Amino acid sequence: MDAHVWMGSRQIVSKSYIERFSPYDGRLVSRSAVCSAEDAQNALRIAQDGVKLARKIPLHQRCSWLLDVASKLRDQREEFAKTLCDEVGKPITYARIEVDRCIETITLSAETVRTMHGETINTDAMASGRSAHAYWRREAVGVVVAITPFNFPLNLVAHKLAPALVAGNTVVLKPTPEAPLCAYKLAQLFIESSFATPDALSVVYGDAEVGAALVGSDIPRVISFTGSVGVGNIITRSAGIKKISLELGGNAATYIDTSADLEYAASRCAIGAFVNSGQVCISLQRIYVESSIYDSFAQKMAETTAKLVVGSPYDEATFLGPLINDEAAQRAMNWVESAIEEGARALTPPHREGRIFYPCVMADVTESMKIVCEEVFAPIVSLVRVDGIDDAIERMNNSPYGLQFSVFTNNLAHAKKVIDECEAGGVVINDMPTLRFDIQPYGGVKLSGVGREGPRFAIEEFTEIKSVVIL
Repeated sequence: MDAHVWMGSRQIVSKSYIERFSPYDGRLVSRSAVCSAEDAQNALRIAQDGVKLARKIPLHQRCSWLLDVASKLRDQREEFAKTLCDEVGKPITYARIEVDRCIETITLSAETVRTMHGETINTDAMASGRSAHAYWRREAVGVVVAITPFNFPLNLVAHKLAPALVAGNTVVLKPTPEAPLCAYKLAQLFIESSFATPDALSVVYGDAEVGAALVGSDIPRVISFTGSVGVGNIITRSAGIKKISLELGGNAATYIDTSADLEYAASRCAIGAFVNSGQVCISLQRIYVESSIYDSFAQKMAETTAKLVVGSPYDEATFLGPLINDEAAQRAMNWVESAIEEGARALTPPHREGRIFYPCVMADVTESMKIVCEEVFAPIVSLVRVDGIDDAIERMNNSPYGLQFSVFTNNLAHAKKVIDECEAGGVVINDMPTLRFDIQPYGGVKLSGVGREGPRFAIEEFTEIKSVVIL
């Protein structure tokens, strides 16, 4: 089990490595190379040298490149799903879903770029102008640094690599240390494709030292990061004059009004709160329920949650597996115990078995409690009583985050009010706020980030507009 890095098209075996153990059963599942700031700088120089060639590769070849990767990934679907299961403990059923989404993301990127274009400009539209041939077009930015997290270590890598590469850029990828093999294998498909642009992609591993070398360098034109607010702040302060795309944290919320189908709402909220063990940026964390239906909904939510299958990620029936590490599991228990001490009630008993933390529904939660104010990133959801839609929207907006919100209602006026007044990058009507279609623009406001993902919108992030005038 060697540990490799990709320095452009060259695969290098590292003499030193870090071992990765399964969060479920502790088995050795992968190794990642120990990289230094010098490695990061070498990767950036390779990317910089590769830019001129990357920009000359015709669009049809870049599209064929992505479609070739998608095809090979489809052929290796089960192998990649097993790797996800091994490295991050993702239940096998949902690991397959992530592989499928990754294939779609790559395919969409190839399909989308074919129809993205500039437009002509009427330069004589104003009295100060005059007749000319003028237009604008999009061009690759050059070098992109992509930094990705552990919770979706395949699809979120694809959301950066596919749009950046198909737009004609070169990329240095720093994937999460928790899933090095997932990123390595996906990068290998890109690098070894017969359609690949030489030296367009490098992969380096590491934490603060490597990240600082990548972000602080003058070589990259775009830094695309998905992760915590704390690291996002560091990147913003140290990046200098670059384009920055940050997809950060959230504490997604929904509102249940009296017109909602409570059975349906409870079933969807349970999935939204506990899928991927709550380790989702748009995991449902806050449920605001109108007072007159609060007790009824709380009971349905607790009953639905109790039916979820918890256990081995290798079991086809498992819905919820382990958290990423012991610290995450202990933190979840501490937060629940702290809320109970402050007066909250656990409608499903807080229970931990190693890194598995059983899904927990908390009632009688107040706005000052940590499990409402901060991002939990664990299978915990809080129920809060509200007096009506105005009260709910005010509380939902009373957060430093603004990634995605939702509402369950059959009242059109309520749906419109949530769309108009909620301060979030996305709003979902009659489903969980955890719903994301990869084709859509995705990103947040406030501390939830800047910029947007989704193939078309990421391509816009990874390109610059050039204006042309011909006289």
